[in-house]
Amino acid sequence: MKTNKLYLALLLFNFILFAQIPTGYYNSATGTEFTLKTQLYNIINPHTTLIYGSGLWNLYQTSDVRPNGNVWDIYSNCDFIFGTVANGGNQDDGTLGTLECQRYNKEHTFPKSWFNGSAGIPMYSDAFHVMPSDKKYNGMRGNLAYATVSSSVTTTYGNGFKIGSCGAPNYPYALQVLEPADEFKGDFARNYFYMATCYENLIATWQTLDPNGDTVLDGSSDKVFEQWYLEMLYNWHIADPVSQKEINRNNAIYPVQGNRNPFIDHPEWVFTIWGSFLITNNFDLLDTISVYPNPVSDDRIEIQTNAVIEQIELVNLKGQLILKINKPQFQDNKYQINNLPKGFYFLRMSDGKQVATKKIVVN
Repeated sequence: MKTNKLYLALLLFNFILFAQIPTGYYNSATGTEFTLKTQLYNIINPHTTLIYGSGLWNLYQTSDVRPNGNVWDIYSNCDFIFGTVANGGNQDDGTLGTLECQRYNKEHTFPKSWFNGSAGIPMYSDAFHVMPSDKKYNGMRGNLAYATVSSSVTTTYGNGFKIGSCGAPNYPYALQVLEPADEFKGDFARNYFYMATCYENLIATWQTLDPNGDTVLDGSSDKVFEQWYLEMLYNWHIADPVSQKEINRNNAIYPVQGNRNPFIDHPEWVFTIWGSFLITNNFDLLDTISVYPNPVSDDRIEIQTNAVIEQIELVNLKGQLILKINKPQFQDNKYQINNLPKGFYFLRMSDGKQVATKKIVVN
């Protein structure tokens, strides 16, 4: 697909998302960076605290239903039936769950031990991060952080998730993590950006409540996440864009809980808020790269370097991924990108270990 067609498709996609938003809901969200985050906090923090039991069980029947009418859980492809066991359903009743597809229950995708949670507080039953899950796999996850596992981990479970040693870039310690199936990585990233925003008034106090949470949270109320984790979440957010499932879920939760996930409605706001922390460079790599011409005048740019570039990404100022090239072709001592749409962009180049970013203008 030509880049300009992809760009138009993304604009149309944003329009479709915007059309789902209640009129005036985000009228006060006018700022940038952490000012915008606080404005969003003021919009989404006041909301109804659901009953952890019946409130969520009932909501899931509209918010988390597969096209076939069964439960859409986050860890398996099981055909769970809504409702209690007495009524022919697979809802957790305190029995079974030692094998896949026996029972479904409720998973705090942002673990409750990370906020010292108990029933009755808003985040304990917040439907945006408490999602249906296979009971067996919920137990296996415990309170592990979501992250990318080491490439040596090959065993998969359920819908394709993995558990093993953390292999995320720039993570400096040994850590056991759960890597979700690719189709849920963006969902979970947007859950975490929601938590960082909706509970901005509390999240700075959560850092040391749980050792796993401590590896993820940085103890602030603005940036919230450690640098390695913020970069990983953003990459998941970009690689797995908002799906129709998420849009439907957002719209189902809103009339019941009374708030929305702004990063489903406006995925570009992730970059608007955290972008200054995401444009990071490894200067060893950056020093080897020349990008020209810049500004671009004929929709073509050349990248000259003696490094082996594994991936090139073009990201607009809203944080939307416009173009991604894996294993770009190296010819005549340069990499070349054609058919660039007009605008201002960040050109991100990675050699597999390091990332360099340059701002470019296409006239």
